Amino acid sequence: MMMKVILSFLAVGSLASAQDLFFKGQAARLVIGQPTFTAQRSGPDSTVPGQTGERILGAATGLAYANGMLFVADSNRFGAAPLNHRVLIYRNLSTQIPPADVEFPVDDLKRCPACVGEASTVLGQDDFTKNDLTLLPKQNTLRLPTAVASDGQKLIVADTDNNRVLIWNSIPTSNKAPADVVLGQADFTKSLAIRPPNNKSLLGPQGVWIQAGKLYVADTQNHRILVWNSIPTSNNPAADIVLGQKDFNTAVELDLVKSTVDPQQNNLLNPVSVTSDGIRLFVSDLGFNRVLIWNKIPTQNTTPADVVVGQPDFTSAVANNVEKLCDSNGKDATTSALTYPAICSSTMEYPRFALSDGKRLYIADGGNDRVLVFNTIPTTNAPKPDIILGQLDDGINRVSESAYPLLTASSDQLRTPSSLAWDGANLYVSDPFNRRILVYSLADRGLEYNAVRNSASIDVFAQATISFGGTVRENDEVTATIGGTDYKYKIRKDDKVENIVVGLTNVINAGNGDPNVLARPFPNAGIIRMSALKGGLDGNAITLATTTSPADATITLTTSGANLNGGQDAAKVAPGTLITIKGEGLSDSTVAASDLTKELPRELAGVQVYFDGFRAPLIFVSPTQINAQLPFEVSDSTSVSAWVRTKRASGKVEVTSAVAVPIVAQNPGIFADDGPDPRPGVVLHYSSKATGTVSVDGSVKVGDTATIQIGPDDANKTYSYTVKEGNTLASIRDNLINVINGDPDAQVVATGAGVFTRIRLTSKTEGADGNGLVYKTVTNSDAQVILTATTTALCCANVAGSRVTVDNPALPGETIVIYTTGLGLIYALGASSDADRIPAPTGKPFTGELYNQPQPSTSFVSSLAGGKTAQVLYAGLKQGSIGIYEVHLELNSDLPTDDTTELTIAQDVYVSNVISFPVKNPNN
Repeated sequence: MMMKVILSFLAVGSLASAQDLFFKGQAARLVIGQPTFTAQRSGPDSTVPGQTGERILGAATGLAYANGMLFVADSNRFGAAPLNHRVLIYRNLSTQIPPADVEFPVDDLKRCPACVGEASTVLGQDDFTKNDLTLLPKQNTLRLPTAVASDGQKLIVADTDNNRVLIWNSIPTSNKAPADVVLGQADFTKSLAIRPPNNKSLLGPQGVWIQAGKLYVADTQNHRILVWNSIPTSNNPAADIVLGQKDFNTAVELDLVKSTVDPQQNNLLNPVSVTSDGIRLFVSDLGFNRVLIWNKIPTQNTTPADVVVGQPDFTSAVANNVEKLCDSNGKDATTSALTYPAICSSTMEYPRFALSDGKRLYIADGGNDRVLVFNTIPTTNAPKPDIILGQLDDGINRVSESAYPLLTASSDQLRTPSSLAWDGANLYVSDPFNRRILVYSLADRGLEYNAVRNSASIDVFAQATISFGGTVRENDEVTATIGGTDYKYKIRKDDKVENIVVGLTNVINAGNGDPNVLARPFPNAGIIRMSALKGGLDGNAITLATTTSPADATITLTTSGANLNGGQDAAKVAPGTLITIKGEGLSDSTVAASDLTKELPRELAGVQVYFDGFRAPLIFVSPTQINAQLPFEVSDSTSVSAWVRTKRASGKVEVTSAVAVPIVAQNPGIFADDGPDPRPGVVLHYSSKATGTVSVDGSVKVGDTATIQIGPDDANKTYSYTVKEGNTLASIRDNLINVINGDPDAQVVATGAGVFTRIRLTSKTEGADGNGLVYKTVTNSDAQVILTATTTALCCANVAGSRVTVDNPALPGETIVIYTTGLGLIYALGASSDADRIPAPTGKPFTGELYNQPQPSTSFVSSLAGGKTAQVLYAGLKQGSIGIYEVHLELNSDLPTDDTTELTIAQDVYVSNVISFPVKNPNN
């Protein structure tokens, strides 16, 4: 029943969708080379299924796709490790790379169906377990290969540190197969660096391409592109065309620090890739921080390029040339000179690959850790891309910016993307520092990058309060300064604090209101509460200050802090969390799971949701919202890739873009009614009998006596236990419980609390008659064990399970129940290691241990209610529920009357959304 109540609070909303087939904030759908999106295995492990050398990549760079095969150069030249000195061939790729609209089967034993790819052949090594470096070149060895190319018949490899290009006349089918032809050297046993260059020599080549029977080579350290008009069939032939230099024999300074070469329309500096779409030629000119486009395939030496991308003109070469390509973001406070962002969409830093699918242009902007997508081939200089992959916005680099400290691998983040390949529906991106290849797939509609959220919190808004005190005097003026904007109210004759609270609130909310916050008055409490209008961490930056005038004003204003605080990212979710996905066109109809006490369906109304290809249990689907459960199985990752597959009533299948979902150990959300935070929470009375709590703390000393007295001083009953050798705080608690429960005349039943070493005392008398039974604790004067009664008397019997309302409020000292999600993995009470973890089934009602808890060392739950600590008596996955946790809280006995008492829970650094509930203190 409670699960149905909780799920009724999951709000429905909508978002606008984009129109392109690649989308802003899009994540990769599949990963090749690692067992999960966040794993960074450095080598094969023959003892672990799925982590053998055929499936695990090193710091791979070069990619090529042809005739259903993917070719990967598993090395690089810029410091990423490991260097495997090999080329891998993935055959029958169509059987390994599922189409975007395919239905993944339900297989709870397979952790990551989206983690794909198993190579069938390795070149340069004896087998998949080796990564030997061979210093003396041979016909079947490789030394730092960085680029591959194929037309489906032949294979070309840039064997970079051997200063050569190797050609296989047919695609190899056996490991370490020897090449047939070598370019750049007289034979297969040489690796000479020839200076000055000639029409046969190569120096550190890093790019190769085949197109229409021609071979193109980026002769990187000779700063040129060489073109053979036909694929060579004998060793060391002369090239036919050179681009980037005036002739084949021009020697350029190799030390870039000493180089005086200026960028021009017809020269190059360290080109690292060359590709063609059959009409145009594209060159990544790394040293000049640009990509050059020739609108026709050059047929003469030194042909100038037609278009430059990444620079305003052909004579500029500044990395991230923001002053020429970006809009100003303000002025310097001292000099008034225009300032600029660190990067923008039009800038580049060390572009490493450019590829066209005949319609779009993709550029691996390596230094900015992103891929730029142009929906049409640029025809003018310095164009802006339509989509950016690998970053959330055009002015952000999450890898390098101090605001975004270096992250672990995720499905939407790249670190020096270095090569690209295209199979007609998927873009393959080599991600060498993360030791993987990411696969981005075309989609029918987009999901926002933070579309997946904790269902209970959705948004966690920053909060603040202004408290009023002192005395009221006519004509005194109060000012609240929010985000630099002043709001003033002058005290009128006969005003009381209540009037001032309402008056200042009205000023803040007048017209369109403050752009940053919503203010709400609480006249009886003498406070204004403010919530940020934007959820998440951004709200914590909103400043707040108050002043009064004149200098001798008698009224006082106190803020809760110099900034709003408490804003959290609800898009970071824990395994097992009930999640909400917002979007548009997610389904054709609105349907909910019919029986929430049984296993949830993996498809509703034709809708399926995937996390790393693992099909998620569904609770509710509609055109604008999906409620589901994040599988517990993703606990081994810090990020997963999520997407939605929808089978329309017409039979058409549509898929959304993939989005990255950050995974954390815990990020709690409390279920509450709809509305602005703090929303009225789903808060229940705990017991129909009066309760109290004794906390057992301190340390253990043999001979200490711990005593609980129950009843008034003149008629109390005393229950004592003397500490013995081998006791712990837990066993002292348990022995005291046994002593109390061993008395048939005891007025209470003693039990252990769900967390910590606490004793719960529950009256044997039903209803309010049990309220007021006093109890206290006593220990000997030098005792090291400490017993603390959290209240002075049992209290607060109510109708167990009834909702706390204004008409039936909570009382100070009462135990209440809240329902939450996102508390993470669960463990046995008293757990000390992962061995004590309790299996929690994904999508099925929990029927495990009645008493369980989140991971005690990192995820224990704390709580604040009304600004005071609420004792957490129990927190664990609720029996018979799916993804819902039950938390029992004992309120502080000094809480004042307040119909909107605020409550949060926290785990580690993660704080829940703020909820409110009514409290009535009989004494005020």
